[in-house]
Amino acid sequence: MDLGLPFAIGAAVVWGVYIFVLKRSFSGYSPAGLTVLINAAAIAWFLPVTVATTDLGELGLGGSDPAADPAGTLVALARSIAAVDPAIVAVVAGTSAATAAAFVLFLRAIAEGDVSYVTPINKVVPMFVLPLEVLLLGQVLTPVQVAGVVVATAAVYVANYEPGSLLAPIVSAVRSRPAQLALLSAACYALSDLGKRVALQELAIPGTLWVPLLLGGVALVLLPAAIRNPPAVTRRDAPKFVAAGALVALGEHLTTVAFAALPASIASPVINTQAIVAVVLGGVILGERYFRIRLVAALLAVIGVTMIAL
Repeated sequence: MDLGLPFAIGAAVVWGVYIFVLKRSFSGYSPAGLTVLINAAAIAWFLPVTVATTDLGELGLGGSDPAADPAGTLVALARSIAAVDPAIVAVVAGTSAATAAAFVLFLRAIAEGDVSYVTPINKVVPMFVLPLEVLLLGQVLTPVQVAGVVVATAAVYVANYEPGSLLAPIVSAVRSRPAQLALLSAACYALSDLGKRVALQELAIPGTLWVPLLLGGVALVLLPAAIRNPPAVTRRDAPKFVAAGALVALGEHLTTVAFAALPASIASPVINTQAIVAVVLGGVILGERYFRIRLVAALLAVIGVTMIAL
């Protein structure tokens, strides 16, 4: 528990900065193409760690040469795991699909709305995680957790609040496309979080192997859409993709360590405090409207998901 918590907090900071970078530096790119390029850069950053820390012999890779063919090594690793336990393939595929859908929906949400508006709504992920755990894994809700769901839901209300009628935020959330996309993204992220917990705890996939498998799986899911609408990367933007890939590699590594060491119901709320980082950056640097109200929404989201974790 003590080991995992600092990694979860670190992941929250990294992902909060990443959300801000996406809004500020990558407008004009299609969500699928942007995700594929950033994930490819992240895999390039992280794959040497996987190769250096994974016993290829135990996985039955024989005389493969990871230095000469790192991409081939990753494919071989995936095939070897599939041969050991087909359930791993299903979990990796399902988690990758959920993550891809969640990220694309979130990119569309921040493209159409303010970062400080979208992020508090999107980061109520544990509000969806807990009911899914009840239905799929037999989790029992405590009164405090039920209250946490109410508080997290209130965050959505506050994020939509503008001076006027008390019912206006509800109407706004129902009619607002960014809010709808953010909530749908949060539901997909909840499925992704459940998949991570199963992969890293029940199936015990090594964390340094899980990171490139997940990033590669997400890229494969979105590759057809990216090919249909290929992004035109300028020389000026190329370093941004390299830097964003480094952020994703670091964030995914910290997230993986946190989910491997902590219960999912604790790791997810802590990591989703990234909402505060994104809201502060959006309000202070980008000067987005209603900053104070949305900061309250972010704080409510954090309080709510923390109560859910209790």
